[in-house]
Amino acid sequence: MKTNLQKAKELLQTGEYTCVLCQGDTVFTSTERGVAPLVNWLSSGMDFHGFGAADKIVGRAAAFLYSLLGVDEVYASVMSEEAESLLLQLQISPSYEVKTEYIINRAGTGGCPMEQAVKGITEPAQALEAVRKKMKELSR
Repeated sequence: MKTNLQKAKELLQTGEYTCVLCQGDTVFTSTERGVAPLVNWLSSGMDFHGFGAADKIVGRAAAFLYSLLGVDEVYASVMSEEAESLLLQLQISPSYEVKTEYIINRAGTGGCPMEQAVKGITEPAQALEAVRKKMKELSR
């Protein structure tokens, strides 16, 4: 029988998804980019404790959001060193294909704005607030 993480990882790799959460027969998928699906799932108020998560890119901002969702384990195609360290600190099992020093922005010209938004933050709830604020700024 496949674990939640194995199932999420397979769906991520074979589907057109950017993010997948699985627990048993319950599956949530998204094609939204960045941390948007995580923020939306957090806003839904649903409980994701015990889920396995697979994502294209996980940086520190996403790691904070995954902790708020309550997932047990996170796989990423690309994961930053800080995200891996934070997930371990938050007692979430990390795995990845590629580990990178930091996450770059979509234009490839510098650091990811979400990573910059959570710089220096140590509490997941504060990180969510900073991410929401940055998303609002970027949508203007």
